[in-house]
Amino acid sequence: MHIPKYYREEEKNKIIEFMQSNNFPAIVSHDGEKLLATHTPVEVIENQDGTLKILGHMSRANPQWKSFGEQEALLIFQGAHTYISPRWYNHVNVPTWNYMIVHAYGKIKILAGDDVHTLLTRLVHVHEPQTGYSLETLPEDFVRKEIKGVTGFEVHVTKLEAAYKLSQNRDDESYSNIVLELEKRSDSDSQKIAQEMKSRR
Repeated sequence: MHIPKYYREEEKNKIIEFMQSNNFPAIVSHDGEKLLATHTPVEVIENQDGTLKILGHMSRANPQWKSFGEQEALLIFQGAHTYISPRWYNHVNVPTWNYMIVHAYGKIKILAGDDVHTLLTRLVHVHEPQTGYSLETLPEDFVRKEIKGVTGFEVHVTKLEAAYKLSQNRDDESYSNIVLELEKRSDSDSQKIAQEMKSRR
């Protein structure tokens, strides 16, 4: 990913937090003939040695999982993004777009058996923390049948690239005005970009 120096995010903790908060990435791989992509919920985990792994699953009917192997795959984590008007600057310029995005590269291992059950159990616990719903409360034969319909995977992350394009190259006056204009909008992406910009300058 091309990232101008102004927009490169280097702080690993912030990148991991971003990935965990935007945990529905597109996973892109190549089957030898064409590119394949699937959006899927994942869990991003930092190991004790500082390495990262990403756990996820997709429908077994989706042929993309068959492309996983020795080749590298790309996971694209998309955050807030919004249009920036040149009217908000104190100088002549062109329209642009502010955004936050992370690319994670890595090798994928297919999971099987108890590993898939553990992966799905963790995912349900994250999203149903106090509801009483869990795989343990469901009929065992039903759970076994449903698990057969998915393919679990684990990505060992080998490289991270984070681009936070947040008008870092603008003067203080223009920067402040961009934040003010974004805060006037009602959409959540504009609000998130404004909040992130305020936290940085």
